[in-house]
Amino acid sequence: MCLAVPAQIVEMMDGGLARCDLNGVKKEINVSLIANPQVGDWVIVHVGFALNRIDEAQAQETLKMLSTLTQSGEG
Repeated sequence: MCLAVPAQIVEMMDGGLARCDLNGVKKEINVSLIANPQVGDWVIVHVGFALNRIDEAQAQETLKMLSTLTQSGEG
């Protein structure tokens, strides 16, 4: 099973990279697949690549669901 997780871009970097916040963890993510990525954008990340942009409500709903799964021992 593959899992993509929401992250928010917090800093744009050179070379198609951005520093993203993945639920409190800051990671360098390749954002070259996203058209015109900007600080503040929410994206779906899979194996180090931002695959598409999502809205904040969608991101928060997904993070809440993942947290619930983790707390219940199913994640």
